[in-house]
Amino acid sequence: MAPDGQQAYPDARQLLITADAGGSNGYRTRLWKLSLQQLADESGLTLSVCHLPPGTSKWNKIEHRMFCHITANWRAQPLVSHEVVVNLIGTTKTTKGLHIQAELDRGRYPKGRKITDQQMAQLQIQLADFHGEWNYTISPKNSSP
Repeated sequence: MAPDGQQAYPDARQLLITADAGGSNGYRTRLWKLSLQQLADESGLTLSVCHLPPGTSKWNKIEHRMFCHITANWRAQPLVSHEVVVNLIGTTKTTKGLHIQAELDRGRYPKGRKITDQQMAQLQIQLADFHGEWNYTISPKNSSP
């Protein structure tokens, strides 16, 4: 998939990420934070992350707007493979201009990967004053947090 953000905002230096509190991108997940550090280092972007408080994912306006249209789009369609699901998600559009892009990630990811305290100490992370466990900024390693 093309890096649409880089094309639309070539001079961007920061990226705001909103995420649920749980799952693989949860605020307690070490691998999530390590992966964000890698993204910051590779892209040169400062990443500000705001997690929705636990139990409030329904407040995520993008997901709220998106999922009702996705389920309507695949109504009466047998979901027989990953490709079918991704295609149905990716062809979802609304009359107000919402267009969803989707692609199947066939990567293999090892389970049970442990992120050490030493790796965590290397993160360029700055916790926000308000609920720093949910709100933080990760800077590229070539800049100060």
